[in-house]
Amino acid sequence: MGLDTAVKKPHEQLAAFLADDLAAVDAMIRDRMASRHAPRIPQVTAHLIEAGGKRLRPMLVLATARLCGYDGDDHVKLATTVEFIHTATLLHDDVVDESGQRRGRPTANLLWDNKSSVLVGDYLFARAFQLMVAPGDMRVLEILSNASATIAEGEVLQLTTAQDLSTTEDTYLTVVRGKTAALFSAATESGAVLAKADEDMAKALFEYGDALGICFQIVDDLLDYWGSAATGKNVGDDFRERKMSLPLIKAVAHADTDEMIFWKRTIEKGDQRDGDLDAALALMAKHGALDATRAEALVWADTAKQALSTLPDHPIRAMLHDIADYVVARIT
Repeated sequence: MGLDTAVKKPHEQLAAFLADDLAAVDAMIRDRMASRHAPRIPQVTAHLIEAGGKRLRPMLVLATARLCGYDGDDHVKLATTVEFIHTATLLHDDVVDESGQRRGRPTANLLWDNKSSVLVGDYLFARAFQLMVAPGDMRVLEILSNASATIAEGEVLQLTTAQDLSTTEDTYLTVVRGKTAALFSAATESGAVLAKADEDMAKALFEYGDALGICFQIVDDLLDYWGSAATGKNVGDDFRERKMSLPLIKAVAHADTDEMIFWKRTIEKGDQRDGDLDAALALMAKHGALDATRAEALVWADTAKQALSTLPDHPIRAMLHDIADYVVARIT
């Protein structure tokens, strides 16, 4: 592949392979997040976009388009679209979650205010729609616009399931498919569709993105209880925000009467005291909830890799395969 795979992580290998495309995406991001009349828009947007994210979602658009033989430049517009949708949802999420930190930096709503975060998020959604219509491909537009609606639906569903101890694993999966996996699968499928790939190839790449996105979110939720400062996660945030993530759902499903009293106090009522996070972690360990969550993440990583097995041999296919392993590397 002409890359030093011994020193680069999988997403870094892919970024190196797509270096020219990514440079074009970065240039388009800077151009399209500008505003002649509202200087706060580029200030807020730059704070988040330049915070060190891996650009994984836009890379998936670029990678799948190239994997399918695309040789134009509209994939840059779609990759920028995906990054703007992702950034808009982060701005809105931080307001909803009342977050004070993201990627080790103060959140935009903390540095500015909630109104600015919401309105700039709305601006980025509008910019995303301007970009997604540019290629003139109705199916691509359908994929990305449907994903935008699904993401919002998933966020609302998560909001309604928070503090609800009756939330099932099926409902959790619906939330995850909405708020996270929808953008992954839209990224991978739209790249294939833009390249005029056949239906089987587009379907395989959709399934890869779907499984990768689910795996990504399960790992993220697991690290909220199993992580450390080294992972970039603030351990216990989901517990404090009373989110019904998979580790918690699994622990509650095996709770006895006394344990349910604890969960009702801390999650339903929000009466959290010193030592409650440690107690929650002990209950999760007692019932094997963290190990079971880890096992599910590994299954979804395998599902993502299996989806690639029908695709033609290509350096990008190998890198996408390795990215699925990389997503779960922090929990193995």
